[in-house]
Amino acid sequence: MNISRVSMVALGVLAMTTGVGAFAGKPAAQSNDKPAGWNQGGGEEDEALVYTRKFKTMTPEQLKKVRADGVAVFEVCSACHLPEGWGTKDGTFPQLAGQHVNVIIKQLADIRAKNRDNPTMYPFALPQEIKNAAPQVGGGAYAIAAVARYIHSIPMNPDNGVGPGDNLELGEKLFKANCVRCHGERGEGSNEKFYPRIQGQHYKYLLRQFEWIRDGKRRNANPDMVKQIAGFSDTDMKAVVDYVSRLKPPKEDLAPSPDWYNPDFD
Repeated sequence: MNISRVSMVALGVLAMTTGVGAFAGKPAAQSNDKPAGWNQGGGEEDEALVYTRKFKTMTPEQLKKVRADGVAVFEVCSACHLPEGWGTKDGTFPQLAGQHVNVIIKQLADIRAKNRDNPTMYPFALPQEIKNAAPQVGGGAYAIAAVARYIHSIPMNPDNGVGPGDNLELGEKLFKANCVRCHGERGEGSNEKFYPRIQGQHYKYLLRQFEWIRDGKRRNANPDMVKQIAGFSDTDMKAVVDYVSRLKPPKEDLAPSPDWYNPDFD
């Protein structure tokens, strides 16, 4: 399925303008709402995970349809995250390509359930918005599972945004002492445990998320991580995130060059 990039430009403009309006008005979830649990499951998250198990028993022909459905849903995402799923180096949008399926499912379900505040993305993650873009797929849990599977399959950016590189020794020390237990030695994360893959992610996006988690602004953050990094100074934070931004995914997970274009969206 090839989808015009022109339509994505239009969607991207709409996404940015809608996002600004969303921040100016009432956020998707207010700070006095009941705090979200780290990974309590239930609802669409569990429903989508059931589909991922079904995918494992499907025939290659059936999986071709699942992939096509994932591409159709991703058209909505590509307006901001780009057809390659690489996001932007300025950190406005993260790289999604190559992310673990379970992580994508959890974050999408949390945003739709207002367990994670993301006013820019929320309108575009709604079931009706996805159904409008991909009526043959629908906007429910299957759509979440299909697009998560597709996103995971996209080659990652070999040239992600990195930090200034001026305090990497401290960053490495902090990473090895505080982060490897969950995110792994190379920032590979864990699909089974819902720990995100942070290798290859843009420095400025990582920095923003780290700060929000440390300062209690991201309500669906893992409480173990919140405690682990509570004492990090701004210097510590920048150093460890800079180090993480330089952890590269395996070569086989990367696109052949920074100029690669996703052929599904020619």
